[in-house]
Amino acid sequence: MSLLDLSRWQFAVTVMFHMTFPAITVGLSILLSVVYGMYWRTRNPVLLQVFRFWRRIFAVGFAIGVVAGAVVTFEMGMNWGQYGARTGAIIGPIIGMEVVTAFFVEAGFIGVLLYGDGRVKERTMFIATVMVSVGTLLSSTWIIAANSWMQTPAGYDLVDGYFEPVDWWRIIFNPSFIWRWPHMVVAVLISASFFVAGISAWYLRRGRALEFARRSLSVALGIAAVLMPLQLFLGDSVSGAVLGTQLSKLEAIEGNWEGGNTGFVLFAIPDQQAEANIAQLDIPCLGSFIAKDLTCQTGVPGLSMTDAADRPDMAATFWGFRSMFLAAVLMFALAFTATVLRFRDRLWTAYRFHRVLLWTTPAGILAILGGWVTAEAGRQPWVVFGLLRTDDAVSHLAPGAVLFSVAGFIVLYVVMLAAYVAYIVHCVRVGPERDDPRLLVDPVHAADHEVAR
Repeated sequence: MSLLDLSRWQFAVTVMFHMTFPAITVGLSILLSVVYGMYWRTRNPVLLQVFRFWRRIFAVGFAIGVVAGAVVTFEMGMNWGQYGARTGAIIGPIIGMEVVTAFFVEAGFIGVLLYGDGRVKERTMFIATVMVSVGTLLSSTWIIAANSWMQTPAGYDLVDGYFEPVDWWRIIFNPSFIWRWPHMVVAVLISASFFVAGISAWYLRRGRALEFARRSLSVALGIAAVLMPLQLFLGDSVSGAVLGTQLSKLEAIEGNWEGGNTGFVLFAIPDQQAEANIAQLDIPCLGSFIAKDLTCQTGVPGLSMTDAADRPDMAATFWGFRSMFLAAVLMFALAFTATVLRFRDRLWTAYRFHRVLLWTTPAGILAILGGWVTAEAGRQPWVVFGLLRTDDAVSHLAPGAVLFSVAGFIVLYVVMLAAYVAYIVHCVRVGPERDDPRLLVDPVHAADHEVAR
């Protein structure tokens, strides 16, 4: 593998690991704000129990995500020094704004969120919880702004190969940011909703903590039912904003080498060197239907229309998009089914549906990771699309040193991810019963709880 390949793999592994945690914690932070606000207004102890349980899982994921995000910033300077030098006048201030806004806000209030329950006033707890969620949203805002500028650069002058800012409004609110930011925010909310719903379904199947499980499941699936239709609209808008200027990404997503196919390629094994698919499965006319032509006459473009030197890797782009799209279709079907079951008053007793929810707990996370693979792999071979090639942005390091760091990161991240999953499993097995405030003040309720256990 070349230095460029190793550097790409290192950055990909680091970013994919990091994104696993915001996919859960950003949505959970907003969920915590909503639940604690409901508790403050109603004094319902079940809502406090819900808040305390999900706060445990949020806290550890938040800490790991912050550490992993710091590694990404260091890699941008060490492994992609040419990129940093050429785009630093634009990317540097944007990343700096994440530090002075998001990190400072989170650092100022995270301690109250984690340790203030029962020690500070409920109003203070609510404000702290909201501010932490605001911090996570600010962080995602600046990250999406920087990445969207790389996808659809605007507001700059290119002087001797170096990007200089001209209009910060156009830099931040570039054409794709306007759609990609709400698309990402809704994505993390949906991801957290299915994460919560899956674990809640496990408690319903086991007959444990039923009040907690029903309330958590109700809130999570209610959020998903509202947001899934909106997400489909936002996803289509993102496609229009990005793919209109990145035809090569659209060609790789479609999975065709030659243009004119009116079908939708559902499955393919692309061979990049042979410029052909080893195997593929088409749904006739669906590609034309997606292009809003019901006559089955509109063909989709093929990757051969792009020069070989400017083509992204079709396999990564194709399967990244399919992972995101198919996961979204599955979650939409589950949200629709949950809505029907709710109106039929069967949501708490549909145990087969609960089993499906349990198995789809990570569906939202996989959809987000698939979306990022699509966005980043499909942009290649450009780091700033159409202006700065990836092989011109990499640092000139010893390949052996990069290989060692790639292997080290993979081992470390596998261990950390396994530890986080083990912690979640531990929390689920212990259960939310210890977080029930009634056990501390009501001996009769505590005795009934022990009998139930």
